[in-house]
Amino acid sequence: MKLKSVKEMLKRICLAIFIIAALSCQADPRVNIVVSVNDLKPDMQQSVVAKSLVELIENFHYQKVAVNDAFSSIVFDEYLKALDGGRSYFLQSDIADFEKFRLTMDDDVRSGDLSVPFYIFNVYQKRYNDRVSFALKEIEKKFSFTNNDTYTYDREKLPWLKSESESNSLWSKRIKYEMLNLKITGTEEAKIKETLKKRYENLISQSTKFNQQDVYQIFMNSFTGTVDPHTSYFVPNKAQEFNEDLARTFEGIGARLQLDNEVVKIAEIIPGGPAFKSKAIQANDRIIAVAQGKAGEFVDVIGWRLDVTVTKIKGPKGTTVRLKVIPAGQELSSTPKIVELVRDKVVLEDQSAKRTIKTITSGGKSYKIGIIQLPAFYADFKAMQAGDPNYKSTTRDVRLLLDTLKREKVDAVVLDLRSNGGGSLPEAISLTGLFIKSGPVVQVRDRRNEIEISEDEDESIAWTGPLGVFVDRFSASASEIFAGAIQDYGRGVIIGNQSYGKGTVQQGIDMSRVISTTDKLMLKGAQTVNAKGTQGANVTRTNAPEFGQINLTMAKFYRVNGSSTQHKGVVPDIEFPTVFPKDKYGESSEPRALSWDTIAPSQFSRLASLDEVKRKLIVLHQQRMKTSVGFKDLQEDIAEFAKREAETSITLNEAQLKKERDEQEAKSLLRENQKRAAKGLAPLKKGEIKPKEDIDFIRDEGLQIIADFIQIK
Repeated sequence: MKLKSVKEMLKRICLAIFIIAALSCQADPRVNIVVSVNDLKPDMQQSVVAKSLVELIENFHYQKVAVNDAFSSIVFDEYLKALDGGRSYFLQSDIADFEKFRLTMDDDVRSGDLSVPFYIFNVYQKRYNDRVSFALKEIEKKFSFTNNDTYTYDREKLPWLKSESESNSLWSKRIKYEMLNLKITGTEEAKIKETLKKRYENLISQSTKFNQQDVYQIFMNSFTGTVDPHTSYFVPNKAQEFNEDLARTFEGIGARLQLDNEVVKIAEIIPGGPAFKSKAIQANDRIIAVAQGKAGEFVDVIGWRLDVTVTKIKGPKGTTVRLKVIPAGQELSSTPKIVELVRDKVVLEDQSAKRTIKTITSGGKSYKIGIIQLPAFYADFKAMQAGDPNYKSTTRDVRLLLDTLKREKVDAVVLDLRSNGGGSLPEAISLTGLFIKSGPVVQVRDRRNEIEISEDEDESIAWTGPLGVFVDRFSASASEIFAGAIQDYGRGVIIGNQSYGKGTVQQGIDMSRVISTTDKLMLKGAQTVNAKGTQGANVTRTNAPEFGQINLTMAKFYRVNGSSTQHKGVVPDIEFPTVFPKDKYGESSEPRALSWDTIAPSQFSRLASLDEVKRKLIVLHQQRMKTSVGFKDLQEDIAEFAKREAETSITLNEAQLKKERDEQEAKSLLRENQKRAAKGLAPLKKGEIKPKEDIDFIRDEGLQIIADFIQIK
């Protein structure tokens, strides 16, 4: 026998052994998953990935996490919360049944046995479908709205439902509330029932579209969330979405899609993309079928999950996709038109840095202030590594915007980082470099306690004038690195609310780098599809990581002054009160967040001492706030928000609910007209739709502070 033939035979024998081993591992799950006829089951790939995730977490996480019984107990609670946080579906008997799994989830995931989380999900889905079916029957009932009963919509802190009878009572009240909510707006009874029937039929339809990847993602969110709030695993499609969001680019036709009554509708055409250039499709057109290439067969996508349809439409640059489209306003039974598009790289400009200029009067003088709104710290690493000279990045975009602002001779620049959740650390460093000559920007300590100092080494400065930075409770991570460095160097004034406090560093790890060659070979030979018969349940997008991706916490951030941004974030120089309390929003609200600490400061030179300037700015700001309608409104918003947060139930008495709504609407209208009067705008009448106008109290007062800053300097 020839040597080559022997090798081939041995290869086949080894592959057969791997397949048999794999199937034997799958054959005896610890729990019988089946609850009803269409139950979901994990596949072998998910089992392999789960085992690898445990190894990664225990061996490479910053905190040296132990996946043990205590860990398992938290995963158990988090998973139940993820499925039924409002405690409106599971019964007490279900929870009692699940309790035997509380301390075994760690061992199960370590061995790759995912039968327990899938069993729990299948019970949840059965309860969910039962409740929605019950709700559909309740819609036909005749309700009285004169009784003084209430509906408890927030049951998070209440016991689990004891029985089906108690569950029926809760859901009957839910339907009654939804009917009442429509009734007090003047909707007729027949229309109310039609609206609610469609709503609940759609819920059942969406429930049937759940697949094994969805279940796995929900469970892994609970598992990795037990490690820390920012360690997270993404299944392949979600991993690609995450990476595209970070890059602010994707490859496709350039249209945002949404689901409308089981049909995919074009919500928006993205400027510059293939759809925009072709002018062949418009917003509100509906896509009923998709074909690949110039000769591919059309596949009907009516009733499909939105994400699966998107997977079919997206694809590599230069490839062709054909769509069957029903133009907006035509019946679905109309003859569709066929649109052929060549996919291309699409840049999400509306999610990129943008600029505006505001003129502010202070002390009898007018100042032009350029505002750069920055929604995230993004970078197209793939394009950068490929040598694309026009790759998308935060720093490149902001540099160009600063050039235009200088040409328009602005007196100051503000970077608005409100609700900027972070993103690319290198971009935070290079962006800081646009405002300082050179020097350290951030310190990073890893799990071995080794400290690396990241510096701006480019001595060029894009803006040397007065600088302000706006932050709020949802400015996090890279936003805090940038704002903290600007504050530590004395380069500018930080204005707004104390930031989120996310001071940990995550590294994205493609799981294909971790899965062993043996496991890959086994999976290749014994790939099984256990998902329910939902179309394309296991379809993976082009370029999506085959085994998903984990973003693992590997280090902590520290400012150049030595302080961690963890928990404490960045405290503004001029701070506003906020409607979002620290115990409920931000890192301080996370029970498993890493702690705050300090290390030695870096060697850096402050550009200026702004302590005295800041004291003067605070005095001027406080004087304005004494008579500010906007500040008074903000304080009322905080009180109203706290009141609403404490509420868990609502009246089902029509007269009482209408009275409460009318009072709230009158109060809101009065406050809105006070804001408009302060801006010199005409008041709104009751029921009049509020026009889209540029009213932002914190921004406007922040700009006033910057005008003061210009004068004082």
